[in-house]
Amino acid sequence: MSGAPRLALHWRILIVFAGTVLVWLFLYHGALPGRDYDRPTHVARAILTTVLVVPLVVAARRLLDRRGWTGLGLPSLCAGWRRLLLGMACWLVPAAIGFALCLGLGWVEISLRTSASDAARVAALLLVLVLLYEALPEELVFRGYLQRNLATRLPAWQAVLGQAVLFTLFGLLVGAATSLDRLLLFFVFALLLGGFRAATGDVWAGIGFHLAFQTVAQLFGEVGAVFDVTGAGVLGVVAMGAVPFTLGWAAIERLHRDRLNWRALEPDPTG
Repeated sequence: MSGAPRLALHWRILIVFAGTVLVWLFLYHGALPGRDYDRPTHVARAILTTVLVVPLVVAARRLLDRRGWTGLGLPSLCAGWRRLLLGMACWLVPAAIGFALCLGLGWVEISLRTSASDAARVAALLLVLVLLYEALPEELVFRGYLQRNLATRLPAWQAVLGQAVLFTLFGLLVGAATSLDRLLLFFVFALLLGGFRAATGDVWAGIGFHLAFQTVAQLFGEVGAVFDVTGAGVLGVVAMGAVPFTLGWAAIERLHRDRLNWRALEPDPTG
C-alpha cells in the first residue's frame, strides 16, 4: 500500500469503534425497530450486519491504515477451516462435559418442546445467523482490526486487554450488556477470544469458539425456543461458561505454546 501519511492510531481505533457501534444501533433500533423477537427480523439483521461491517473494516484498512487485508488475521476459509473447527471443538467438547455434569448431578433438567428434526433445523439456522450477526463481524472488528492495530504499538497482553475493554463498552452502548453479570461476561469472553488471536495468529479459532458458544446459548434460550430448561442459570455459568472457557483456553494455550508471546509486538508492514 502507499506510504502516504495516515491518521494516528487512536483516531483510527475511535473511528472504527464508533462506526461499529452505529451499525449495530442502526440495525437494532433504526432500520428494523422493535424489541419483540421474530425469526425474519433476526435473519435480516444478521445479513445486513455482515453486509455493512465487512466493507467498513475493508475501507478502514485501506483508507485509514493504508495497509493490506492480510494484517487483519482473516485468511481464506481454505487456509483457516482447521482453526475454525479447532475453535468450535474447544467450546463444544468441554461444554458437553459441563452439560453431562449439570444433568448428572441433577442441577439442570432439559426437555424438548418440539420434535428432534425441528430442533435440528433451528440449530442449523442459528449457526448461520450467529456467524453473520455476531461471530464473523465481531471477530473481524475487535480481534481483527482493533486488536491488530493495538498490537503494533503495545505488547500482546495489553492489546488483548484493550480490545476487551472496547468490546465490553460496545456491549454496553448497543444494549447487549447492561447488567454487571453481562458486562463481566463480555469482558471475560473478549479476553479469551483475544488470547485465541494472540496464540494462533488469526481470528478463525475465535470465530469458531464464538460461533459454537452463541449458537448453543441461543438454541437453549428463548431465541431457539425448542428446549425447556430448569436451572438455566447454572447451565449458563457452568456448562456454557466456566468449563468450556477454562478448558478451551487450556487447549489453545497448550497447542500454541511455542508461538504465544505476551510481550511481543506485531509487525506493521506497508504491504
